[in-house]
Amino acid sequence: MAKQHIQRVKAGDLELKEKVVAINRVTKTTKGGRNFSFSALVVVGNGKGVVGHGLGKAKEVQEAINKGIDDAKKNLIRVPIIHGTIPHEQFAKEGAAKVLIKPAAHGTGVIAGGSMRAVLESAGITDVLTKSLGSTNPHNVVKATFKALAMLREPIQVARDRHVSLKKVFNG
Repeated sequence: MAKQHIQRVKAGDLELKEKVVAINRVTKTTKGGRNFSFSALVVVGNGKGVVGHGLGKAKEVQEAINKGIDDAKKNLIRVPIIHGTIPHEQFAKEGAAKVLIKPAAHGTGVIAGGSMRAVLESAGITDVLTKSLGSTNPHNVVKATFKALAMLREPIQVARDRHVSLKKVFNG
């Protein structure tokens, strides 16, 4: 398995946009009746390569979303984006959810399902092909997508690791 090069980012002065991926209502039945609680899965990103995800739980929906946003701001990562797409193909697994993301030509758009689309659009990726395999549980799909994005490597870093000049690669 590939080594993860996770680049953590501080939320400090970034302008982050949030997207709610999933809201779940949980009911706890007690002697006094039913108690409702909500959990919200939220993705935040600046559209320029920084993205994060979080989970918030509370008695009210808006409070759960706000907690999820705060949690997402603590889990920001930087994603390498080249010409609106990712540098290479990547596969990742989380629980029973498996995701495959592939770079695409300019103009393709984001070909992805619900929860994966939210993560990729928040990151600022405009052209990508994806496939979600196995479980469609939004929590695990989001985590698997994050794992795949965290494993992406920039071409400059790969060239440095291999002691190769990028000029040699592109000029023959």
